[in-house]
Amino acid sequence: MQETWRWFGPDDNISLEKIMQAGASGIVTSLHHIPTGEAWPLAEIEARKQLIEQAGLTWSVIESIPMHNDIKTRSGNYKQYIENYKESVKNAGKAGVGLVCYNFMPVVDWTRTNLKYTLANSSQALRFEMTDFAAYDVFILQRDGARQSYSQEVMTRATERFARMTEEEKTLLEQNIIAGLPGGEGSYTRDSIRQAIAQFISLGTEGMRQNLFAFLQEVIPVAEEYGVKMCIHPDDPPFSLFGLPRVVSTAEDARKILKTVPSEANGLTLCAGSYGARCDNNLVEMATEFGPRIHFVHLRNVIRESDGSFYEAEHLKGDNDMVGLVDALLREERRRAKSGEAGMAMRPDHGHLMADEINQPGVKPGYSYMGRLKGLAELRGVIHTIEALHRQKTSAS
Repeated sequence: MQETWRWFGPDDNISLEKIMQAGASGIVTSLHHIPTGEAWPLAEIEARKQLIEQAGLTWSVIESIPMHNDIKTRSGNYKQYIENYKESVKNAGKAGVGLVCYNFMPVVDWTRTNLKYTLANSSQALRFEMTDFAAYDVFILQRDGARQSYSQEVMTRATERFARMTEEEKTLLEQNIIAGLPGGEGSYTRDSIRQAIAQFISLGTEGMRQNLFAFLQEVIPVAEEYGVKMCIHPDDPPFSLFGLPRVVSTAEDARKILKTVPSEANGLTLCAGSYGARCDNNLVEMATEFGPRIHFVHLRNVIRESDGSFYEAEHLKGDNDMVGLVDALLREERRRAKSGEAGMAMRPDHGHLMADEINQPGVKPGYSYMGRLKGLAELRGVIHTIEALHRQKTSAS
């Protein structure tokens, strides 16, 4: 697997030089300055690609070409937005950037309630806390029907938690949930998020799924023509928030997506932390079943709790079998090598905030340098060990 690194462009506090020093060879980035819904001009893509290549790296994955909500709801100006999206995919292919990671999450992108959850070793992790999320949904956002989305046990805790919250804590919680996180597609006000939620709830799960399929049926032929592989990112978290439909949360969801548009250009991003936040998603089995259609991999780990809460653990210390997952992915890589197929890209996803970076301004939540450097080093060690054991076994036989 090619080792890649997410980079937020020229304004990122982590330079391309530092990424080279980390040992990654590929860059995962986007044209963040282009508004959601607008087509990406070929010249803009080529300029960014040239900047990356001048640093000795390769632009391996676009993550992502943001998708306008009108496409997801098939309302408003969705037809023009789909045409713009097709134009962006076409231009990516012309520029030689052949992987596009995207998501189909309604309203909120990846969601956390605490961006600085302190661990026993004093480093800080991202956390999703169901009690805090329910407190926000029911008592701050005051969404219609919100109470019915939670168990009585969660509601009891949420009521007690809200009663203890200071105004500063309420503001921070709202900011964490709806103000937009790195790589997200924008932010909301309290009023605008209520309106967006209501629109998506009216679609229902099957309506949302059919809209995804309709999008793929229009875009995948363009991707095929221009040599681009699309790889959908799972919902994060992989269960309903705000009562919203979720259509990329389980192995069965992935199965339906791949079956509906059975093209190699229609593939998956296997995000271990997102799929792995559900205990009923077996990542090793998913990597084995979907292997040929996995184009991109996010490797991170989580510690799950019974009510749906979780926090992001060290890459090799969590509830997901990271070694087993990497082993399954490397088996697929060996299969591809034998048949002359292209390999997949991986990146260490998220990382703990530690050491001097804890007080350093400009560090993006989940995207610290040292935390991801540590994760990449650990994953690289697993990969090298598994490959060495495979070579020993092969030579012995």
